Parts: sequence; structure tokens; C-alpha cells
Amino acid sequence: MGFKRFTYFYMCCVLSLAFLASSCQKDQGNTAVDKKKAAAAVDTALSASPGANFLATGGTLTLSLQDSTYTFDAAKDSVAFVNISVGDNQYFGITAINKAHTMSFAISSKGTAATEITKGVEGSQLLLRPDAMHIKQYSLTQFTEPGDAGVLDLQHYRRDSVLAKGTFFTFLAPDDKAASPFYRVEGSFNLKLAQPKKQ
Repeated sequence: MGFKRFTYFYMCCVLSLAFLASSCQKDQGNTAVDKKKAAAAVDTALSASPGANFLATGGTLTLSLQDSTYTFDAAKDSVAFVNISVGDNQYFGITAINKAHTMSFAISSKGTAATEITKGVEGSQLLLRPDAMHIKQYSLTQFTEPGDAGVLDLQHYRRDSVLAKGTFFTFLAPDDKAASPFYRVEGSFNLKLAQPKKQ
């Protein structure tokens, strides 16, 4: 059961990060071919560095959008902290999907993960599927000035049982139109790793 959960999560992680890499606000003019190349690069990067990606065993990821609050519980949902390299660039972030597969979220920043760092948001996406016929998608708006897409504040990273702890905010829009509204999304995460058993 654990392997099946991780395999499904890994595929969702690849797809989420491929989307984030291909929708990075700095790459607004991407063609379909460029997006496929970015997705392939993310897949290769994740496969090449499995030791840098961690599936949380406990803790929560919580985010607020308008009047709604969404929570992922790592004890039952799939929540991971990922580190990838795409070309000469390094990215880190969090990706999550709930057990019912009705909600997923991802957020990433450029750079290397470490304790007590604050980085600008490079990509983010929230997918909500209230039923089989409807999907709501919110993505990082491309109509912000460089550096104004939000912040990911990583307060603790890989300390004892803490996988990652911090806060974030970003701006997500329901589509890619310049006149569309965009919403501030705020959240926090406190993710845990299983402690090795003492001999």
C-alpha cells in the first residue's frame, strides 16, 4: 500500500512540477514544444535525485484562498518536499495531493533549500475537483512584476524530525487573461519525517 501511494504521489509530483517549471512567470512566451521539453527535464531531474525528495510522514500543509481554507494532512494525504535541478537552475518546493484526489497544490522557489531562507515564488498551482465533472484551476498569475509573485519562507529544513516548516504567500488566478482577478493565497506548513528506530 505504501509503495502504491508513493508511486502515485511521484507521478503527481512530476506532473505538478512539470507544470510549475513550464508556467514559470519568467517564461511567458513558451511554446508547446518548450513546455514538453521542460516537463521532460523535470522528470529527468526528479529521477536523478531521489535522495533529495522527501515524502512527509506527518504534519500539515494549510492554505487559504478567499473565504476557504484547505488542509493537507501528511499522515493520510501525500505531501512532499522536493528539490530539483533544471538545466543550471535549482528549485525547491512542496507538492501535495489529498487522499480522495479532489485537491492538489504545489509551490516552488528558485534556489537551494536551507534553514532560515526566504525566496520569491517561481511557480504555484491549486487544483480543486469538487466532483467528476468539474475542475477549478488556479495558477500563478503571470501579470505581476518580477519579484512580486509572493514569498516562500523556509524557517526549518531537515532538523531532527522536522522535514520542513515555514510560511508562504502568492497570487493565483483562475485563467491567463490580463483582466482576470487574482487572489492572494497564504499558507503554512509543518511537515515531519519518520524518526529512525533506535537499535
